[in-house]
Amino acid sequence: MHRIRTISAFIGRWFALIVLAAGGLALVTPDTFSGLTVAIPWLLSIIMLGMGMTLRPVDFAIVARRPWPLLLGVAAQYLVMPLLGLGIAVALDLSPLLTAGMILVGASPGGTSSNVMVYLSKGDTALSVAMTTVSTLLAPILTPMLVLVLAGEFLAVDPGALFISILKIVLAPVLAGLLLRMLLPRLVEKFLDVLPLVSVASITVVVMAVVAASSSTLLSVGILVVVAVVLHNSLGYTLGYLIGRIFKLPIASRRAISIEVGMQNSGLAAALAVAHFNPVAALPAAIFSVWHNVSGSLLASYWSRKSVPVAETPASEFSHTSA
Repeated sequence: MHRIRTISAFIGRWFALIVLAAGGLALVTPDTFSGLTVAIPWLLSIIMLGMGMTLRPVDFAIVARRPWPLLLGVAAQYLVMPLLGLGIAVALDLSPLLTAGMILVGASPGGTSSNVMVYLSKGDTALSVAMTTVSTLLAPILTPMLVLVLAGEFLAVDPGALFISILKIVLAPVLAGLLLRMLLPRLVEKFLDVLPLVSVASITVVVMAVVAASSSTLLSVGILVVVAVVLHNSLGYTLGYLIGRIFKLPIASRRAISIEVGMQNSGLAAALAVAHFNPVAALPAAIFSVWHNVSGSLLASYWSRKSVPVAETPASEFSHTSA
């Protein structure tokens, strides 16, 4: 187990570079990896199963104790990021498929690595875990609705098909993982240290598949999409923090909301884009997968050096392990 923890820590530290290198390899030899797109939904289901296995009933207690910061954070998650995705895509005159991809990223729930970033940032980790969980559970309803409303004018959207996909890829695996944790806690805890490795491997394959399947588009508009993704992520952090400040939340809660709003489940966005639109629509999600881990690490490093008032320090321990 010690060796697994060491490997997990190493891969977590270099996750962004690993994914970037894998994406570069797929760009150079796209024919080698383009067939991997059929595996994307299964890989995301594995990640979501792992997320469910890390949850415990105590993680939901914050909903009853402090509903206001949670409701505010989830509302910001599903309002700020989809609208930012649309606004940036229109401002940069992206193609309809890339615009749909930006909206999909924005309309996806919080990224699973956000909890780690919030913990490292001395933020409110309990709030972060609750936001990730609740936004994920709401995804089958809110994600298809937002994509239909915001992307429907650019291309045909089937919200019913999106709903079914999210049930299969997200909700069912998360609930199965939670049930396993409740019924077989000792067995599941033996595998918790392995879950980050599985998540990193899965996301790496997703990025390789998307990059390989849309390599020609990436080569022609790559810089523009990178600019769009960086703006999307950075403005998400900024607006998330400002919303917490406007509503006078503690600094630790502002940091949690900032990171939860800025970091998305881009793997889910990629899976939905490939399944319901085109691999080109998955490009923003593939780039987001790399970038938000880089930016999240940088932001966490900066905030970790900024003290939080003792009275505002979250009392809960970090109890969520995911990549």
